[in-house]
Amino acid sequence: MADYNFQEIEKKWQDYWDSAQVFNAKIDPKKPKFYSLDMFPYPSGSGLHVGHPLGYIASDIVTRYKRLQGFNVLHPMGYDSFGLPAEQYAIQTGQHPAITTEENIKRYAEQLKNIGFAFDWDKEVRTSDPSYYKWTQWIFMQLFDSYYDKSEEKAKDIQELVSIFEKEGNAQVNAACDEDTEIFSADDWKGFSEKEQQQVLLQYRLTYLAETTVNWCPALGTVLSNDEVKDGFSERGGHPVERKKMMQWSMRITAFAERLLQDLEKVDWPEPIKEMQRNWIGRSTGAEMVFQVKNRDTKIKVFTTRIDTIYGVTYLALAPESELATELITDDQREEAEAYIEVAKNRSERDRMSDVKTISGAFTGSYAINPFNGEEIPIWVADYVLAGYGTGAVMAVPAHDDRDYRYAKHFGMEIRQVLEGSKDDIPFDGWGATAMNSDFLDGLPMEEAMAKAIEFLETEKIGKGKIQYRMRDAIFTRQRYWGEPLPVYFKDDVPYLIDEKDLPLVLPEVDKYLPTEDGEPPLGRATDWTYKTEEGEFPLELSTMPGWAGSSWYFFRYMDAHNDKEFVSKEAQEYWEAVDLYIGGSEHATGHLLYSRFWTKFLHDRGYVNVVEPFKKMINQGMIQGRSNFVYRVKGSNKFVSYGLRNDYDTAEMHVDVNMVHNDVLDLEAFKAWRPDLAEAEFVLEDGKYICGAEVEKMSKSKYNVVNPDDIIDRYGADTLRLYEMFLGPLEQFKPWNTNGIDGVSKFLKKLWRLFQDKKGNFSVSDEKPSQKELKALHKTIKKVEEDMNNYAFNTSVSSFMICVNELSSLKCNKRAILEPLTVIISPFAPHIAEELWSLLGHEQSVIEAVFPKYKEEYLTEDAHEYPVSINGKMRTKLPLSLSLNKQEIEEAALEDATVAKWLDGKSPKKVIVVPGKIVNIVV
Repeated sequence: MADYNFQEIEKKWQDYWDSAQVFNAKIDPKKPKFYSLDMFPYPSGSGLHVGHPLGYIASDIVTRYKRLQGFNVLHPMGYDSFGLPAEQYAIQTGQHPAITTEENIKRYAEQLKNIGFAFDWDKEVRTSDPSYYKWTQWIFMQLFDSYYDKSEEKAKDIQELVSIFEKEGNAQVNAACDEDTEIFSADDWKGFSEKEQQQVLLQYRLTYLAETTVNWCPALGTVLSNDEVKDGFSERGGHPVERKKMMQWSMRITAFAERLLQDLEKVDWPEPIKEMQRNWIGRSTGAEMVFQVKNRDTKIKVFTTRIDTIYGVTYLALAPESELATELITDDQREEAEAYIEVAKNRSERDRMSDVKTISGAFTGSYAINPFNGEEIPIWVADYVLAGYGTGAVMAVPAHDDRDYRYAKHFGMEIRQVLEGSKDDIPFDGWGATAMNSDFLDGLPMEEAMAKAIEFLETEKIGKGKIQYRMRDAIFTRQRYWGEPLPVYFKDDVPYLIDEKDLPLVLPEVDKYLPTEDGEPPLGRATDWTYKTEEGEFPLELSTMPGWAGSSWYFFRYMDAHNDKEFVSKEAQEYWEAVDLYIGGSEHATGHLLYSRFWTKFLHDRGYVNVVEPFKKMINQGMIQGRSNFVYRVKGSNKFVSYGLRNDYDTAEMHVDVNMVHNDVLDLEAFKAWRPDLAEAEFVLEDGKYICGAEVEKMSKSKYNVVNPDDIIDRYGADTLRLYEMFLGPLEQFKPWNTNGIDGVSKFLKKLWRLFQDKKGNFSVSDEKPSQKELKALHKTIKKVEEDMNNYAFNTSVSSFMICVNELSSLKCNKRAILEPLTVIISPFAPHIAEELWSLLGHEQSVIEAVFPKYKEEYLTEDAHEYPVSINGKMRTKLPLSLSLNKQEIEEAALEDATVAKWLDGKSPKKVIVVPGKIVNIVV
């Protein structure tokens, strides 16, 4: 047995795991299942840095632990491989996105395998693989062929709706549909043409085509989500983005809003994530009503949560995108209002929602009539009103809303007060019920006033009580090439699904990955992008699915990755059920996590899966931040001064590549070779070394603080990397990467290795019976690790291992009864060294087949205590005594002790104070 050669050992066991398919999961009803999943990674060209594996290491530790506990574990890995970055690279180079995507995946897989993850690689999936996106397209087809029954609160087959229409029309149908859906009878339905019937059904389908206001980026030639736009520019490339109306496919996620909200109580997720989803869904109870525009037939519909404040309405505000905004501008206001609208409507909704301080708007020149008192109300345009939320119009009550108040004051409007006793300064906390100038609502408590006002609306047929959600239907298409084609063709401008037997509809070849000269999406460049039926040849949809399509159901595909007959078999879904542990970033709260829950509920409603929530427990790992290093250049020279001497010179701080720095000491030759201008650099050193400065910052290439895990593995080994990332701190917290501290972890593994060696370096394990101290060191570690695993507190487990190995080293322990279970409990954290030690202990099977040991309380119970003995308040000695002794016996033992006798010097004690299990205090 030689020194710990991690390169050789890690390669050996990674090859073994791969060839023996140790981690391949199969359905086994005899075992309890555990499904652990990491959020779907996008394989970028830059590969992994040391911050990326943090969550993967944590989930890997859990899955290995669960296997040792007897669970049948599914722990897969795959790639979210469609996306804009690969397409942008293709546009720049002309290389097909599939080629760069394959190269990136190969790089990712190599790095992941080098870290020793227990992934079931046999179940790897890629969203860009036609055998995968065949089923994404299939799910889209099921959504297209479904509607949402609000009475039963579930999705149903669209043909059931057609049957109702044929028998009785739609007057009694309680289903999610477009706001402007008209009422028709059974005879009307039968009299509709095929095109008219399909257009009606499109108003009910769960995925539908409609004109929608979107973020359009001309330079990228595509629609962008709100998250991809910042201050009116695309986050990728910084190109101008404008708001415009386009025909887009959407998903009717709003039909599921209440279930998405209520079912958050069923999952064990971090509360901040739940709260983000609650706020995004944005449930509000209130009333919807219409205001008649003065001297016009136009009506403005608004939603309010405080209809009881109706007498305090000072103005109406319209969203800049609203068609009414332009329609209602009078000639005397046209120049100013239209100029404002042109600027305001192109700001992204995200920017407008977050910008609470800027006040901007324009008066249309038109007025509405308050139906409660007949007063004229000016109609303004304001960018704080969003077209996509509610009705795109707001009744502004400055006495009850801070933003309404500031807006009214800014534009010099006379504010209608509704709070009794309020003057110029309106308190915005503790608002009460409306009281002044409030007619039949005067003096009523808020709830009663609300009910009375709604009753008035419904009696006058100008409104009704309503529950509103902030969440909007999800836009589902992108004008890009590198995405899933939609399985839709158009006949007479109406969408139809292709035949299921023709799936997958595979991406066609194109000459460029740019929009056509006519502005059509890149698929418009395909030479024959049509669908042939018995009726003829029809154009296919030119847009592709968004990035979230493939990631909204991938967790089901892992259960049955090679099934070409269905997206997941009933047997696989019933066994694996849902994800037991999901680890990933909180940035996906209102995107991927919400869409995955939506698709799961839909698939459950239609009978394809048994669960209503995809992820039972979720942990959001924190970010590993970079630790930047700096050198200090004497201004105007090529001389660099060490950190401790920098204040003696006029220097400028400069980032330096952290890979040239070890324990803050700069590798001078590497530094000079870094850039041509540094080749002749001179250095002012401290004690013969150049010491760098350091600071914690976000890990990024621009700060030269990106640490490649490959470099750490080459230098220290994968087990050291795994242990160190866990040792940095609690999984959920942000923590800085500091390569300086990794040496201690590396030394710990070498110390563990030496426990199995004799003085000559030979493997040597004894079958002798272990001592009480050795058993205690082991069993307190077993207990601690078990507690930590249940609490996902991995950092303290690593500390426990270090303490245990130090104690066993001090005891010179090489007992099999101690080292064998120690190898098992450390194996989830450091699997390579554990496999090698397990093999040296004589086991033919992998350590993963072992059983996690149970701690025994009897070994943790102390049978003796070392009593500090004080004489006249000063501690003079320590006396080891059995805990079974009573006070009298402890006192006698203390007085008989030679050291105590020496300090007593023949004197008799006046008093002896004994606290069993604590102290002995003798007063002379």
